[in-house]
Amino acid sequence: MRRLLIANRSEIARRVISTAHRMGMQTVAVYSDADARALHVTEATTAYALGGNASTDSYLRVDKLIAAARATGADAVHPGYGFLSENADFAQAVIDAGLVWVGPPPQAIRALGSKSSAKQIAQARGVPCLPGYQGEDQSDARFAAEAQRVGFPVMVKAAAGGGGRGMRLVTQAGQLQAAVQGARSEAQSAFGSGELLLERALLEPRHVEVQVFADTHGHCIHLGERDCSVQRRHQKIIEETPSPAVDAALRERMGRCAVELAQAAGYVGAGTVEFLLEAGQFYLMEMNTRLQVEHPVTEAVTGLDLVEWQMRVAQGEPLPLAQEQVRFQGHAIEVRLCAEDEHFTPHAGTVGHFREPGDVRFDHALFEGLEVPPHYDSMLGKLIAHAPTRAQAIDQLAAALDRTQLLGLPTNRRFLAACLRHPRFREGAALIPFLDQGADELREALVREEQLALVPAALAAIYAGLGERGTGLPAPFPRPLRLLHRGRVLALQVREQADGTLDVEQGGQTQLIKPPAGARVRMDDGAWHVQAGPLDLVVEDVSFQPAANAGGAAGANELRAPFNGKVIAIKAQPGSTVVRGDTLLVLESMKLEHVLAASRDGVVKAVHVEQGQQAATSQVLVTFEAAA
Repeated sequence: MRRLLIANRSEIARRVISTAHRMGMQTVAVYSDADARALHVTEATTAYALGGNASTDSYLRVDKLIAAARATGADAVHPGYGFLSENADFAQAVIDAGLVWVGPPPQAIRALGSKSSAKQIAQARGVPCLPGYQGEDQSDARFAAEAQRVGFPVMVKAAAGGGGRGMRLVTQAGQLQAAVQGARSEAQSAFGSGELLLERALLEPRHVEVQVFADTHGHCIHLGERDCSVQRRHQKIIEETPSPAVDAALRERMGRCAVELAQAAGYVGAGTVEFLLEAGQFYLMEMNTRLQVEHPVTEAVTGLDLVEWQMRVAQGEPLPLAQEQVRFQGHAIEVRLCAEDEHFTPHAGTVGHFREPGDVRFDHALFEGLEVPPHYDSMLGKLIAHAPTRAQAIDQLAAALDRTQLLGLPTNRRFLAACLRHPRFREGAALIPFLDQGADELREALVREEQLALVPAALAAIYAGLGERGTGLPAPFPRPLRLLHRGRVLALQVREQADGTLDVEQGGQTQLIKPPAGARVRMDDGAWHVQAGPLDLVVEDVSFQPAANAGGAAGANELRAPFNGKVIAIKAQPGSTVVRGDTLLVLESMKLEHVLAASRDGVVKAVHVEQGQQAATSQVLVTFEAAA
């Protein structure tokens, strides 16, 4: 391979570019209109514009990607993860174009990329599988009958793809039809296939996966397991190796089954076999026929470059190591830093301030001024800590999150640090339901921390630089200040002192506050995003707004877009009566569907958007008749 085209974007494109350049290859980046300023575009040897913004107009266009390879003289294609990485037709198109495909053979992708087919192969080879249904009859009636046969609870899953999309947990029969319809719609949008399967749901399992690697010479080995049990929306946000629940004997059994499955399908390259683990028994979930997001933790404990292995295997070289030569050292943990709030709602926006923490590996594509678009996944990057022990890795990673500065849009930085420090996670006892059961407790603790830091942090933003310059003379009159934070208005009286401190009166009590040092940016909506040490919060100075508006009363008769997204369904109609919880619209943002429901009973006055329209953050979507 001489010139490698990376059919992907953002941090994984940068990751592949880095290894390819180290190996002496030239690289070709492709980019959508939204990614024209992205780092992967500037770091590659050359770049090719695909046009369009949505992935369906750019990174999912096989014809455009093949044309890019031909136009730039590329002789190989690396798909990264996501997008077309598990698309057998794309792999075949690359091969038919006379290019090297850095991935498994198309026939292996077809056999294992479908969860239904993978389970059939696994069952034939004695790999444990949960009871379920995977068949050609995709009717609602068939799913209802099969769910009764399997027994509730069941999991409805997209047969294609991964990343938690197209998955619904169903605990009773009345939920099944809506779950099937929702999963089918999301799967069709994400993977181009609405095929579903059913399987018995385990309610308290772990998610443990095994990294496998195979070459064209008949060799296949595993590189240990990763525990990915901390998830939200069926998507991983914390991954680690080794798993706290896997000993040497269980690792050998799981590894043997993973290798058996890969070899049965004629697999070549990097792949991951995912299992559910409960009470010492494991069951196949699926096989991801690509490199995983969480591959860096395996690289950390093995000292290997898995992307380099992918390239060498694609060129026909044998695996560099045999199974008995693989060595594991220490413990590694990765967190996924995402553009989302603590309720896991994704947000587009502009990165106004960014500083890396140092001391840990940080795979990302961030820079100040980056426009994070609504068209792709919400993940911004991955922080990876590697230490001799698990406890040391946890401490190292949590401290690195505290030092990471990323302002201008919501992120899950503080939420991730709170997860790492949670006693259940530290004990190695966090199972898949960990966040379903404990997220509210974590959110409440984070809000309490914000409230304690609110006044000093807000003053640090509004009076930026005061501590360094001083005022020379104390201010003779207090300044009335009203701060809006999480829908609550706080009234203060603030008088500047000559030494840079502030005399702050609140609720009849006075205190001297020196604004803390930290980072701050003004967001698109005029609010301040402030970070002082590990805490960050969003606060708005509403001193000059009418009191009713500042308190949020004006928004009682409106539904506004909580984030930038595409309107894919409208359920509300002018004049219709709705009750609290009724679905009004469905927005698609960052590859996920989000139901927007009525927050109160009322009558719809007007719908201000159309299906297919792109809605901006805070745009009015629906208005209601004023309450009597």
